Amino acid sequence: MIGASAGGVEVLIALVGGLPSDLQASLFVVLHLPPTARSMLPQILDRTTRMHVATAVDGEPIERGRIYIAPVDNHLMLDEGFVRVERTAKENGHRPAVDPLFRSAAEAYGPRVIGVVLSGMRDCGTAGLLEIRRRGGIAVVQDPKDALFPEMPQSALDNVPVDHCVPLARLPSLLADLVQQGARAAPAEAESPHGLVGEKIEAPEVEFTCPDCGGNLVRNGDGAILSFRCKVGHRYTPEGLENEQDEALEAALWVALRTIEDTAALARRMATRAGERNQAHVMAHFEEKVRAAEERGALVRRALLGAGDGDGMTLASRSRRFSPRLKG
Repeated sequence: MIGASAGGVEVLIALVGGLPSDLQASLFVVLHLPPTARSMLPQILDRTTRMHVATAVDGEPIERGRIYIAPVDNHLMLDEGFVRVERTAKENGHRPAVDPLFRSAAEAYGPRVIGVVLSGMRDCGTAGLLEIRRRGGIAVVQDPKDALFPEMPQSALDNVPVDHCVPLARLPSLLADLVQQGARAAPAEAESPHGLVGEKIEAPEVEFTCPDCGGNLVRNGDGAILSFRCKVGHRYTPEGLENEQDEALEAALWVALRTIEDTAALARRMATRAGERNQAHVMAHFEEKVRAAEERGALVRRALLGAGDGDGMTLASRSRRFSPRLKG
């Protein structure tokens, strides 16, 4: 199971190109892409290997020597013996997302699974890699110092008892060796830096609502990492939830700014009309409304654009820098 985001195309080309063409394993790849994008990843990877590379199709059988690529705007998941492609709720704002693939593979195949987290931003893949490790699978992470975007592999290292952390140049040979060695004999209890992997927690989360649908969230996970999900299936890691809240706040402020500017424009028109009719008291009333709206608009605009605060930071970048993390 391979998960990548920003900088992932270059890494995947090198990784797949370095694997033996007779590898006795199936490869499943999730690369984060916008829902409107056209993925050329199957064609790109097909040039680097003699293994069969194609976009995954719902219900098709799992075969060794094949590389299955997650389709755009669909989650890629596994069941025993076949592939599932489903357009279910986004996770951490992504569809496809890395965690659904990792979780489903761990549930279906347990210690036969190797999970690989490559270059990318934020903490996607961490929760899924933890599930692979919990069920006896092997956790592999690209060395963050070697990654174009180190946040995804670094998050995995910080929260999962990783078995192997190697630079890209060593990944193909490592995976080939692990496949040849076969599955672990049995799941091993493991402890991450934040607690035992097997400690389950699930509880209603009254402080937060789902940024996508507004529904109530349930906190779930274990002593190693927290996650949040809503009734319809949106899921977030703590960092993912924080980022989605930042974006929702910024979107709301843009709407507020537009509303304030519409209010000011209407008040100006009414003040002009009152002046044309020599209604001095009415004109003064609407001119005061214009002044108040312009003051409110200036405050919101400064919050959005960082104007006048001397650091050039936008609202979103400032909140990500200074707001407290949700991780326990």
